[in-house]
Amino acid sequence: MLSETQAQVKLLIDEMGKSIIGQDYVVQTLVIALLSNGNVLLEGLPGTAKTRSIKALGKCLNASLGRVQFTPDLLPSDVTGTEVYSEIEGKQQLNFQQGPLFNNLVLADEINRAPAKVQSALLEAMEERQVTVAGKTYKLPELFMVLATQNPIEQEGTYPLPEAQMDRFIMKINVDYPDDEAEAKIIRLMRKEEDSRSKSQGLSLDQKIIFDARKEIVALEVAETIDQYMVALTMATRDPQRYAKSPLASWIHVGSSPRASISLDRCARAKAWLAGKTFVDPDDVRSVLHSVLRHRLILTYDAIAEGIGSDEVIDEILKQVAVA
Repeated sequence: MLSETQAQVKLLIDEMGKSIIGQDYVVQTLVIALLSNGNVLLEGLPGTAKTRSIKALGKCLNASLGRVQFTPDLLPSDVTGTEVYSEIEGKQQLNFQQGPLFNNLVLADEINRAPAKVQSALLEAMEERQVTVAGKTYKLPELFMVLATQNPIEQEGTYPLPEAQMDRFIMKINVDYPDDEAEAKIIRLMRKEEDSRSKSQGLSLDQKIIFDARKEIVALEVAETIDQYMVALTMATRDPQRYAKSPLASWIHVGSSPRASISLDRCARAKAWLAGKTFVDPDDVRSVLHSVLRHRLILTYDAIAEGIGSDEVIDEILKQVAVA
């Protein structure tokens, strides 16, 4: 039987699913990343509801949403905020004016279009949950999550994210086009939303639900065999030569860091908790592995030349690595 907190989070997923048609995987993965207290990268072609998914999460969770449209001329202060002079009762003083990072959810739209200095400022916020301006450090909200989007095409004028920043995203979600049935439902949904008479308030959960859920997730039991399984999956990316009969060694140039194991543990526990379990099993680990690892692998030239992508490499890892 689901706890009250689990029931509320399920309600959040169901409510988001009403406005994000045909993207159940995206909705659930976003919630898993939120429960795991991590940041998430969404990659997909234009019009696949990446931005809409993030907005729906903010609306259902009653969370403040800051949006930054990343462009090559963006400055760090446009994201973090800056100190401005103001005059109060005849006295001039320097006050910090907060930027869009000071929200619960931050939509970093087309993140790979921002230059290195902006990426550096965002990196501090993602990892340390703080920003530094003019030598002063400012804490970000307790509930904080960066949700970044990028387009896999139109790479002109973009700045590829460095591996160090990619590693800060707990999960990467590949957003695909919906199927025929979902596309028809999307048309009907848009038609309904255009009718002002059908507007409704929708769900608005208290943020405390997320903090309560995180406490329950931490208490989940994880057996030693599961720990060993997660480590083995990560180590397969770092030492693929262990699997001599597999092409992994010729596909992987650089494997995943220890952050991958940590992220895998957090996301597997969140997935198990959402399913109403009191323990983590191998299926929970396998179900989140692609989202956790796909952006943490650097493939060889041979793999790229053969048309092998990260997901195919992870499929091979799952075939090779057995549960202890």
